[in-house]
Amino acid sequence: TPPNFRRRVLQTSPFLLVFYVTSVICNSGPIADVVIDRYDIPRVCPREVETEDFIRYHFNGSFHVDGKKFDSSHDRGKAFISQVGLGRLITGMDRGLLGMCVNERRRITVPPHLAYGSIGTGGIIPPDAVLVYDVLLLDIWHPDDKVQIRTLSKPESCNRTTVASDFIRYHYNGTLLSGQAFDSSYSRNSTYDTYLGQGDLIKGMDEGLLGMCVGERRVIIVPPFLAYGESGHGTKVPPQATLVFEVLLADVFNPKDDLIVHVKEVPETCTRRTATGDYIRYHYNGTFQDGTAFDSSYQRNSTYNTYIGMGYVIQGMDKALHGLCMGEKRRIIIPPHMAYGENGVGKIIPGSAVLVFDIHVIDFHNPKDPVEIKITHKPQQCDLTSEADDLIQYRYNCSLMDGTLLDQYDSPSTTTLGTNSVILGLEEGLSGMCVGERREVIIPPHWAHGENGAAGVPKSAVLFFELELVDLQKGVPQGYMFVWLGDGPDPLFPAMDLNGDKKVPLEEFSDFIMLQVKEGKGRLRPGVDTDSIIKDMFNNQDVNKDGKIVEEELKPASEEPQQASKDEL
Repeated sequence: TPPNFRRRVLQTSPFLLVFYVTSVICNSGPIADVVIDRYDIPRVCPREVETEDFIRYHFNGSFHVDGKKFDSSHDRGKAFISQVGLGRLITGMDRGLLGMCVNERRRITVPPHLAYGSIGTGGIIPPDAVLVYDVLLLDIWHPDDKVQIRTLSKPESCNRTTVASDFIRYHYNGTLLSGQAFDSSYSRNSTYDTYLGQGDLIKGMDEGLLGMCVGERRVIIVPPFLAYGESGHGTKVPPQATLVFEVLLADVFNPKDDLIVHVKEVPETCTRRTATGDYIRYHYNGTFQDGTAFDSSYQRNSTYNTYIGMGYVIQGMDKALHGLCMGEKRRIIIPPHMAYGENGVGKIIPGSAVLVFDIHVIDFHNPKDPVEIKITHKPQQCDLTSEADDLIQYRYNCSLMDGTLLDQYDSPSTTTLGTNSVILGLEEGLSGMCVGERREVIIPPHWAHGENGAAGVPKSAVLFFELELVDLQKGVPQGYMFVWLGDGPDPLFPAMDLNGDKKVPLEEFSDFIMLQVKEGKGRLRPGVDTDSIIKDMFNNQDVNKDGKIVEEELKPASEEPQQASKDEL
């Protein structure tokens, strides 16, 4: 084309001007259709823009001819929102946005006939302008969209799922569809706690949280019209934003819930079950419904001890401790209105928390309980039985009611009954036994070591003894060294004076006493050296200390005081 003709065309035809410039720049003729450069495509694209979809996107708009910017959503600080394919955008953009993925960046070049044509618009876009849009897609939804739920993980067992009117506690991370975070319960180190189905949540979450198990993780995608809609929320949730929640359900209960008890293990024999007024010792592990531990008696190596039905523990536990056997194991699930309610306990137990206790009953008793005695073996011949003042030998095993061995016999133990040398319950259990008899004896703490316990014996522990009586020597009353078994000789002195010489030295006195014992007429205190006893008795009667007893020194029975000395006859 001759230069003068080219200049003439430029001066007379604005359309040809655009045509010419376009031809020069593209070097291949005018742009006939939208040109799309997808220069940044996300790896995952679950959904592409289709006709009638609503989208939210950022863009920079510039002229193709010189790159000059004519518009920018970034500069306005607000993404652009529109519906695609229904003529609400210039035709070129309606076409150029189709097939886009969220987080995709593309450059869309729009020829004039698919933009503002030969007229331009508003003094901003000149006639026949080729427009270039750099677009970042942030969001996409359709009026027919529903809440999308994708389960990430689920516990193996799920006895209950959430329903409307439940109260739930859950953790979440909230992001926009582009992945931009707007909120997180984890950052506050506190669950979000709310009722379901009562309008306390956005509609999409009310729906998306239904049917969940405690411990379940799911992704809930909420379209804008089921979230915050055209208004958005605060500064972090823009208008018409699709919300993505990754949720972990920590807890669920219903205000109508009662205590739930699962019996895990019951002993073969259970002769008695706990009742109001009993005092119980039990071990426990305390967790929340998601398995997070908050307390354990095992870690303290000490049982939890309390009265039942008297308000010393939370309402749910007070109720759950009824009807238990010694050795029984139970899982107890306590709703918050039967535990610590909306307030919780400090930083340990959050408000409205369901508590799960795995308990193991060690023992229980009632303050009115007697010693329980069960005879497991009794010899056919049983002429003598143990009683107060008797010297006995016995073997024993002592354990707690859960079988923990506290003490075990290697050789017989010796004691005199009635002298408070053993605990009261053992004294009771050893009384009335024959030699060779065996017993099982259950001793409540008020008959044993009480609330304080003893070395190796826990506080308020019920004790279990296995007893065998090995030997029995009949005794004499406390404070005496010798007693007559029936009426003694009367007069006494002539009977003592074995050789009739009117005086009784120590040797003769000893022979007399031992004769009474041999013939079964009298008894010396067992377990004490015989010679020492007799010598003490002799010295007590030898008033003038001349080494012999005469009749005048011997106190007749009628003249003895009401409480005789231990050495007196």
